[in-house]
Amino acid sequence: MPRLGYWMTALVSAALVAGCGGAGEDETLNVYSARKEALIKPLLDRFEEESGTKVKLLTADAGALLSRLENEGRNTPADVLITVDAGNLHRAREAGVLAATDSAALESAIPAHLRDEQGHWFGLSQRARVIFTHEERVEEGAITSYEDLADPEWEGRVCIRSSDNIYNQSLMASMIAEHGKEEAREWAEGLVDNMARDPQGGDRDQIHAVASGECDIAVANTYYYGAMQNGDEDDREAADAVRLVWPNQEDRGAHVNVSGGGVVAASRNRDGARELLEFLTTDESQEWYAQANNEFPVKEGIPAADTLAKWGDFSADDLPLTRLGELNAEAVRLMDRAGWR
Repeated sequence: MPRLGYWMTALVSAALVAGCGGAGEDETLNVYSARKEALIKPLLDRFEEESGTKVKLLTADAGALLSRLENEGRNTPADVLITVDAGNLHRAREAGVLAATDSAALESAIPAHLRDEQGHWFGLSQRARVIFTHEERVEEGAITSYEDLADPEWEGRVCIRSSDNIYNQSLMASMIAEHGKEEAREWAEGLVDNMARDPQGGDRDQIHAVASGECDIAVANTYYYGAMQNGDEDDREAADAVRLVWPNQEDRGAHVNVSGGGVVAASRNRDGARELLEFLTTDESQEWYAQANNEFPVKEGIPAADTLAKWGDFSADDLPLTRLGELNAEAVRLMDRAGWR
């Protein structure tokens, strides 16, 4: 029995040492990412080079990654989860797969409304979900707000993705936060009445539909528009045919969201995971990350990429993004009641 006790003590001690390792040690960090490999791996390679920590990357759809983390439970090899939209980040927190992380560096770099207040997740880059109108068929200034999308004047002229899309669910959640449930439902009903077609396709498809004349107004994330401006000839022509509208500049500002990350609760290297997140908010990382993704930095003082800078300055809604996750279920219910499919 004394011998068995000795080995049990040794095993527990070894496990504790392994779980407390830092990024400077000869260890491996496993990153689960809903961002495409090309949009994150160069930064992970740089972190690996600077820290000496090997980084393994697994990419998949946001929902698939959350399911995988839940199924793997305490046996997951993952240390860091990177995903898109505050709604997905909130779901990960509610599922218990993210650990609360205390980091002065992250709190200093990231504005409070762009991160979880308990440190379960942190925004790493920003995008705005805005309105695009046809350069010729919609007069400049005719639409200035999200609320305008429900105006009967635009019946049969709006293209937007389905209610299954997390980006639209978060937009709807922001409308609930601003106007309350009933007014937000009425807005959704008006938007549905104004749809030019049944929701289909992704954000790029909405902009292409405006360019081709299928509709005159679209809702899409800014980084898709930036990618199209720098894309193939077909994408560039479609982007040139539309006008970007920054909504609600006279009141709350344009709806913004984030891609972000958090330390996995079952990580065996939480220190290393935290250090990777901190690395992703350094000035150099923020500048590269924003450039590569056609997104806006979360850290103040970092310039936007040239493509985005040409769009001009805008006022952004400073609604705490945790509210988007908290209101997600209600947003989905109201979208369903409004007939938004």
